[in-house]
Amino acid sequence: MKIKVDRNVVEFLPANQQETEGMELLWKIMVDCIKENKKLVPIGEYVPVKENLARFTIEGIAGGKTLWTEQKSSVDSAYYCAVCNKYMNVNVGERVPLCCGREMEALD
Repeated sequence: MKIKVDRNVVEFLPANQQETEGMELLWKIMVDCIKENKKLVPIGEYVPVKENLARFTIEGIAGGKTLWTEQKSSVDSAYYCAVCNKYMNVNVGERVPLCCGREMEALD
């Protein structure tokens, strides 16, 4: 996929059929000819030497169900995801939530 940035315009040029199909699906999700179009909101960080992956959430589209670990919280605390910065309040004895594929961390 080629990405070209010219001031405030970003162009995506798919390089193969799979990327074209993915772009078509993204376009159908993002563009609403009757109501308002959706926005891509960056989550986490993009540091190519650490992980060459950029993540975005689609504003206005509900996420999936929260998954939980078997580990239980030992204190009442807010837990956060270091990838997307989402947080959840968890009480003593409740299971610790998973987010972005890993266990959320308790805030100090």
